[in-house]
Amino acid sequence: MAAQKTFGTATVEVDDEGFMQNPTQWNKEIGEAIAKEEGITLTPAHWKVIDYMQNEFKTTTAVPTIRKMNKSGVVTTKELYDLFPGGPAKKAAKIAGLKKPVGCV
Repeated sequence: MAAQKTFGTATVEVDDEGFMQNPTQWNKEIGEAIAKEEGITLTPAHWKVIDYMQNEFKTTTAVPTIRKMNKSGVVTTKELYDLFPGGPAKKAAKIAGLKKPVGCV
């Protein structure tokens, strides 16, 4: 059973790791709140990654992997690790309101 979590004025369903279950509920206010919980202050570089992930998900219904993001030219793998330390694809997906990427532990 999914739990509920409130970010600002929005209450959303999350799994046991805190990933949103319905990406259509996501907005930038929620993204900011999740980032704050993760200890990340979002910059334009973060938003570039988040926007890419959102667009990729809307197009393919899959959460992009680190490799796919690196090949996209949006961000290098090193930049991704700098922006989202300690599990970049996982943290970026969580902040973007997407499910946990396949292959992330």
